[in-house]
Amino acid sequence: MRTLQPTIYPFLYIFLYAFLFFIFASTTQAQELKYQDQQQLHDIQRQVSAERIEKDIRKLVSFGTRHTLPETQSETRGIGAARRWIKSEFDNISKACGGCLEVYFQSQTIQDEKRIPDATEVISVIAVQTGATDPNRYVMMSGDIDSRISDVMNYTDDSPGANDNASGVAGTLEAARILSQYKFNGSIVFAALAGEEQGLFGGKILAETAKKDGWRLKAVLNNDMIGNISGINGVINNTTARIFAEGTRYTETDAEARNRRYTGGEVDSPSRNLARYIDLMADRYIPNLDTMVVYRLDRFGRGGHHRPFNDLGFPGVRIMETNEHYERQHQDLRVEDGVTYGDTIDGVNFDYAAKLTSLNAVSLASMAWAPSPPAEVTIKGAVQPSTTLSWEALDKDQNKQLAGYKIYWRYTDAPQWQFSKFVGDVTNYTLENVVIDNYFFGVASVNQEGFESPVVFPGAAGAFGE
Repeated sequence: MRTLQPTIYPFLYIFLYAFLFFIFASTTQAQELKYQDQQQLHDIQRQVSAERIEKDIRKLVSFGTRHTLPETQSETRGIGAARRWIKSEFDNISKACGGCLEVYFQSQTIQDEKRIPDATEVISVIAVQTGATDPNRYVMMSGDIDSRISDVMNYTDDSPGANDNASGVAGTLEAARILSQYKFNGSIVFAALAGEEQGLFGGKILAETAKKDGWRLKAVLNNDMIGNISGINGVINNTTARIFAEGTRYTETDAEARNRRYTGGEVDSPSRNLARYIDLMADRYIPNLDTMVVYRLDRFGRGGHHRPFNDLGFPGVRIMETNEHYERQHQDLRVEDGVTYGDTIDGVNFDYAAKLTSLNAVSLASMAWAPSPPAEVTIKGAVQPSTTLSWEALDKDQNKQLAGYKIYWRYTDAPQWQFSKFVGDVTNYTLENVVIDNYFFGVASVNQEGFESPVVFPGAAGAFGE
C-alpha cells in the first residue's frame, strides 16, 4: 500500500527555493546591476519642439545683425535688442516654473586691439536652475548670441546668423523650457554667450567667474551650428552629429604629463569621457541619430565657446552638425557666379536642430539627476593578475540617492567602454584576473534610479575636478 506524502511538502520546497533565490539575488545584485533605461529621458526627448525652435531662430534673425560692436539701444535691431529678448524668454520660462530660474545679464567691458578696438561692454544672458541637493555642482548648455559676415569688423550690414548661431541659442532656450519642468539634484546652467566671433569673450568671462566662485562645473555642452544638414561636400544627412573633445588638459603640469606617459589618459580626459557619455545618450534616447566623437578641441583653424572652459580645466565639448556649408558661414549676403552666399534662414533644418537640442536636454538631465562623478580615482595592479581601483566616497548629503559605484573597462584601442561591473557603495574594488596592462579603466557613480555619472579615468588625466 503506497503512503501518500502530505500536500504541504511541495509548498515547503517552493518556499525554500524562493528564499534561497532571494538570498542569492541579494548577494549578487552588486555584481549584476546593468544600465537602467530611463523613461523620464524618453519623455524629455519627445517634448522638444521643432516649431518653437524655428520661431526662436526666426526671431533672432529678425534683429538684422547681432554683431558685438554696433549700438545697442534699438528695440528692433542689433545685439542689444537680441539679448533683451533672450532674457525676456528666460524670464517667461522662469515665471512658468514658479521662479525656478535665476536669470541675469553677465557683463564685462572688453578692449582688444584685434577685434574690439574700442572699449565695449560684452553682455551674455545666463539662466541657472538650482539643484535640490547639490546646488554647487553644475552642468551647462550654451549657444552664442553674436553674428558676423565676411569682414569680422563689419557691424553695419545685415548678418542674420541663422545657423551660426541662432540655432544654438534657440536650442538652449528650448532645453530650458523642457528641463525647467523637472527638479534635479545638481544645477543646470543655460547660457547665451556674447562676443564669440570677436574672441570667445563671453565664454572667458563666464569661465573665469565659475572658477572664482568655486563652481564644481562638470560639463560644458557648447552648441555652435546645430541646424544645417547640407554640406559643402554635397552630402545631405540629418542622422549624424559631431562631438569635439580635447585630449590632455591644457592645465596639465609637467609632473602630470610624466605620469600620463606611463599610465595613459591621452584619450580619457574628462572632456573625452563627457563626449562618450553624450554619445551613449544619443544611442539610447535619440531616434535616428549617431554621434561622431572627434578627438580634437575643435575643427582645423576654428574655435568655439567651450575652449575658454577647457583652458581653465573644466570638461567641455562642442556639439554641432557633421557636414558644414562654408558658403553659408561668415559670408556677406550676395549672389556671385550663380552661388548664393550667406547664413540665412533657408539654410536651417529645424527638425535637425530639435534633434540635437534633445540630445543636449537628455544629457544634461541625466547628469543632473545622477550623483557627482567620483573623485580621487586611483588604480594599482602592476605585476599582478588583478586590478584594484579606489576612489573617495561621495558626500552623502549632496548625493542622497547614491546607490554605489560602477567600474568600467575597455581594450586600449576601443573608442567606447565595453565592460562594466556595479560594485556597490564601497570605495575600492579588485577585478580578479583582469590584468591592468591590457585595458583602460574608469569609475562612475550610480543613483538608486540607475542614473549614472560620466566615467572617471584614474589620476589627474581623467579627473572631473573637486
